[in-house]
Amino acid sequence: MSSTEQQSIETDKQATTSESSVASAPAVRARKQCQQTSNGSLQRRRGMLAFYQSFRSALVAVRANKLRSLLTSLGIIIGVAAVIIMVSTSQSNAAQINQRLSFLNPDELVIRAGSASSTGGVRQAQGTSSTLKQSDADSLTSIAHVSAVSPIVNANEQVVYQSENWSTSVQGIYPTYQQINSWKMQEGTFISDADQQNTSAVAVIGQTVADNLFTSLGVDPIGKEIRINSIPFTVEGVLASKGASSSFQDADDVIYIPFSAAQKKLTGSTSVSSIDVLVDDSSNMTTAQAAVETRMEQLHNIANSSNDDFQIQNQSTVLQTAQATAQSLYMLLISVAAISLIVGGIGIMNIMLVSVTERTREIGIRIAIGARPGDVMMQFLIEALMLSALGGIVGILIGVGGALITATVMAVPFALSPLAVILAFGFSVAVGVIFGFYPAQRASQLDPIVALRSE
Repeated sequence: MSSTEQQSIETDKQATTSESSVASAPAVRARKQCQQTSNGSLQRRRGMLAFYQSFRSALVAVRANKLRSLLTSLGIIIGVAAVIIMVSTSQSNAAQINQRLSFLNPDELVIRAGSASSTGGVRQAQGTSSTLKQSDADSLTSIAHVSAVSPIVNANEQVVYQSENWSTSVQGIYPTYQQINSWKMQEGTFISDADQQNTSAVAVIGQTVADNLFTSLGVDPIGKEIRINSIPFTVEGVLASKGASSSFQDADDVIYIPFSAAQKKLTGSTSVSSIDVLVDDSSNMTTAQAAVETRMEQLHNIANSSNDDFQIQNQSTVLQTAQATAQSLYMLLISVAAISLIVGGIGIMNIMLVSVTERTREIGIRIAIGARPGDVMMQFLIEALMLSALGGIVGILIGVGGALITATVMAVPFALSPLAVILAFGFSVAVGVIFGFYPAQRASQLDPIVALRSE
């Protein structure tokens, strides 16, 4: 090669190198600028990658010991299922109780006769003393905040219509009784003031009585004549169904007749079984109850309230007592279920500590090749969280199924709040994180040299 050709080649090389340098300079500057401006983005990508790697490692560890993982999650499964079943059972029972007590009027006072004393000073049941009179009820109407009063006389009688008969409770009442107890009519009319004044032989029957006397015959009860203790009464109304009473008996299994007709034609007694009083507003219950008690003591010439021959029952107190009892039962069941979840969390912590011991060398290798303590801690936290979350999901499925079966067996309405399910699952996850924190922290603090020496 001549010197001229060699010089030409060297010139071409220099030109090419110069052009390459010029062309690559903007790219280099761009890369540097990108690295400077996307520092946070790179850190986020590294954080997401570390999380992904920790998740994969935790998943591999869980799948490698399937039976142990299942047994570890068993406490969480039982705890979550117990929470859901107990909450559902409590809510179902509370709904049934509220349904049975829904007919109670919180503005109602019920005055019952006291207990009679037999020979030898033995006291009998409440209501056995015949101390209440119709005149007592009439006197209470003038008390402030009392909007309606009705005496009640009870009799258990056999009722007959054509070929059908039924044994039921017959009650003599004032027309105001409909207002006091919020009775609604399915058909016909309720007892009127004219019926009471004229001692009319008319009756208003409950739905259960109507079903047993008329439904089987396909007959409309209105205007038909029934015989109560062989005495004819004309049905002028059928009550809308209410269900169970406060004593969990059938409130629809009843016949109402005018109080005057009951005294004259059935009982022949001047005493009454009880007196119902309606107060105009719940805020006036205490004042009205005290005034009623004072008036009754005056009518019965009682100087000391400890000698009262009657008892006043506040229906709002009955409702509050029932609700407080249901709430106490609810809290008791939740406490028992929460203990089950805590026991499950202790099981997770125990197994995670064993897992840390078994995988000491693996932890040492990870730290030695550049894993940070936070990465190791994240891996074991994710593993604990995975065990508790899977246990929570299985527990939800078992709990909902168990609650449905329990409601069916107990013949109560199925009730379960989605919030209870969410809280049960959230609590199970929280238990996994809390009880998995110590093993995870212990793993992250291992000395890599010591860890690598372990077998």
